[in-house]
Amino acid sequence: MGEASTGGASPLRAAEAAVPVFSRCVVAGAFGGVGGMFTGLLLRSGAEVTRVDLTARAGGEPGVRDIADDIRAPGPATARAVAEAGLVLLAVPEQAALDAVAPLAGLMRPGALLADTLSVKSRMAERLRASAPQLQAVGVNPMFAPSLPLPGRPVAAVTVTGGPAARAFLGLVAGWGGRVVELEPGEHDTLTAVQQAATHAAVLSFGLALAELRPGMSALCASAPPPHRTLLMLLARIVSGSPEVYWDVQAGNPHAEAARRALGRGLERIGRAVADGDEDAFEDVVEQVRAALGDPHREELARACARLFADLA
Repeated sequence: MGEASTGGASPLRAAEAAVPVFSRCVVAGAFGGVGGMFTGLLLRSGAEVTRVDLTARAGGEPGVRDIADDIRAPGPATARAVAEAGLVLLAVPEQAALDAVAPLAGLMRPGALLADTLSVKSRMAERLRASAPQLQAVGVNPMFAPSLPLPGRPVAAVTVTGGPAARAFLGLVAGWGGRVVELEPGEHDTLTAVQQAATHAAVLSFGLALAELRPGMSALCASAPPPHRTLLMLLARIVSGSPEVYWDVQAGNPHAEAARRALGRGLERIGRAVADGDEDAFEDVVEQVRAALGDPHREELARACARLFADLA
């Protein structure tokens, strides 16, 4: 696992400087949040973008062409755009992206790049290796909501088949300010099960406890200590979003069930220690978690938490 930050002369920045920007791109799913974010970034880099979507309508902004079509079964206009593109970016649901690989592989020119923004990478990597081994292919996963600005934020990247176009695209992401973290497909899915599936499940479970216990929300918020207020903020953000997004995280990641089971075992272990009056067992829980974090990360995260709590005040 490697990481390229936006500071210094990183290999990804060098790739960006060495390879011209993609002049013609196709973005499928450009009207969604992530697809729209990448469309805007590509346009600002000087690219011409063709947006392919079932609901697309002609009359986009300068540099944009809209085609109402299904990327899984490209019609003549889409086929021409794909054949001319240096980059085809799939910002569509996983099954649509998987189904699009074979038809796109028959249309894309040599040296072009197929990229995806899926939150699960293993199945896409398997499909690409089986159906399109000749294509350069990269999967990226912005680890933040697309409504937030990109600079300084992590973007997980999985290179399935490397080459100049793959390096150039990751160089572009780094040049846009993204903090590119390169991972293997299975490593990506294991990490995101912890980062997303376990996190969202823990916060929603906290919300279900809140719904069951029914405290007075005005008094709860007014008297909330910083850890509780932070959880309330996370909960409010999740339930203010689209349930479909969080469902996809829980249902789509092959490691999500294991993450949820681990959460359940942790709650049971804490409950047993308290029910048995076993303070030593509870201390063992804290020590095990402290060891799992590791001293350098624990200290850094504790300092960051202190700054966050100071800002809350």
